[in-house]
Amino acid sequence: MEIKQCAACGQVFQPRPQTPQQSYCSTPRCQLERRRRWQLLKRQSDPDYQDNQTRAQHAWVQRNPDYWREYRSTHPEYAERNRALQRERDGRPQNGSIAKMDVSIPEMPLPSGIYRLSRVAAGAIAKMDVWTVEITVHTCPCVPQVKIAKRGRVR
Repeated sequence: MEIKQCAACGQVFQPRPQTPQQSYCSTPRCQLERRRRWQLLKRQSDPDYQDNQTRAQHAWVQRNPDYWREYRSTHPEYAERNRALQRERDGRPQNGSIAKMDVSIPEMPLPSGIYRLSRVAAGAIAKMDVWTVEITVHTCPCVPQVKIAKRGRVR
């Protein structure tokens, strides 16, 4: 029987006969790592899977709105460790600003037109699904926006 090296822990193991392509040993820790890596690749390569995961997470948050507040109150060591790590991160020099979803509202909205988005080198702290971009005007008629009142049907 063939002997392999685990892709997670590096230990040698004997693959199960039913799974000749096995590349992770059977320890629970390595199996969790195998699944974590699979999910990461799946989220990056499958937009439907990513959308489903996002919707499931939002649904869970809606069902458990006080989860993290309660967790922090019952685990003060976790909360203090998190505060200490955040102070450490805040003390490091930053190449850019800290970005989160919906962080800013522009004073003047961009007019309709064609723009080029160019990805800017990562240097700021951002969530994994955020791109930092530079917006360059390609063509823009720059016609002032006209507010039109819309009437909805009453049901």
